[in-house]
This record gives sequence, C-alpha cells and structure tokens, in this order.
Amino acid sequence: MHILRPQFRIDDDHALAFAATRGFGAIVAADARGPRASHVPFVIVRRDDRAIVQLHLTAKNPLVELADGIRRFLLIVSGDDAYISNDWYVSRDNVSTWLYEAVHLSGVAYLRDHGDNRSHGDALLAVSEARLPKQPWDLTQMEPDKREQMLASIRVIDLVVDEIEGQSKLNQHKSDVDYVALVNRLACAEETASRRLAEKMRALRPELAYAKSHLADNGG
Repeated sequence: MHILRPQFRIDDDHALAFAATRGFGAIVAADARGPRASHVPFVIVRRDDRAIVQLHLTAKNPLVELADGIRRFLLIVSGDDAYISNDWYVSRDNVSTWLYEAVHLSGVAYLRDHGDNRSHGDALLAVSEARLPKQPWDLTQMEPDKREQMLASIRVIDLVVDEIEGQSKLNQHKSDVDYVALVNRLACAEETASRRLAEKMRALRPELAYAKSHLADNGG
C-alpha cells in the first residue's frame, strides 16, 4: 500500500483492530497465471506474539494449493469510502477525491490440517454472531451429519502476518474551513458510509464548528 501522506497512516495496533472489527476482506495470491483472489470472512488470533489471520476456503478454490508455507498472501480489508466533489471545498483549486479507510495484511500462508476445521468454524461463528443483537447461533445446533459434511468441504489457512499497512484518508491535511465544509456535506449524505466517515472526521477535530445535523442530534 502506498501511504499518501504520513498523517493518513494507521499504526499497526489500530490497523489490526480495524481489520478484526471488519472481519471480512479479499485474500490475494499469485500463481503462474497471475493474481487470484477470493472474498472471505476471517478471525485474527495471537500465537507466539504474532498476529495470525485465519480464514477458510472451499477445498476446490485455486488459492488452497498456493498456501504452501512459502508463498506470500495479501489480505485487503476495506472500510467506508466516499467521493468528495471539488466544488464542496470553500477554497479554490482543490480537486475531487475519495476518502477511505483500508488495511493490508501480508505474510506467508500455511494450510491447516482438517482437524482444525471445527475449531476455526467455532471461532469464526463466535466473532460473527457477537456482532448481532440476538442469541448466538453455533455449530452444535446443526444436524451432525450435515455439519461434518460442511466442515469436510473447506480448508483452513493461516496467514502469518509480517507486514501491516493501514491508511485512513480523511483529508486530515486540509484547512479547518475546508474540513468543516466536507464534514457537513458527508453528514447530510444519503449513504450510510458517508455519514459514518463524517462522524469519524468530527471526532478527529471535535473543536470545530460543524453544522447541526442528525449526527449531532444522535450524539455523533
């Protein structure tokens, strides 16, 4: 990942926390034909003071055979994004751009034994179900034969992270007057992602005078 400006960089701990909270991304590796990618849910665990991204793929996915303990994989985790029009700024001669948050985690990938499928499934479900306001569902509630058939059809991969890159491009380098103008626009947008970015931008510079909006009404 090319970090556009130093103030956009997310430190390693926050980047890992961002990725873990999102829990979904694109895993990429290359073979002789070029890059291959799949969109996957994942969990991040700590093992021997190292961050491990654990994910699963269907057994027939071409990426499975690439997890050979030698080849490097890249996990791309994206957050919210929003387009910024150049006429939203107060000052002249700005250009349109995209605001976004993203984290790249890379390292060598290892294929786990079939015996690890159940523990991975339990861990992934526990994290995913905890995001929902309901009683968690788990694999014990599935008919046993169906459960074992499902678990046998996947392969679990550990990505041992040795490089962490994170970027939060929220126009931190802009003047206060332009910054406020952009936040006010995003806060009134129809897209939920734009409104969430507005909340984050307000938190970065809480001392500025933003227009009253539903964000303020809701304590955002």
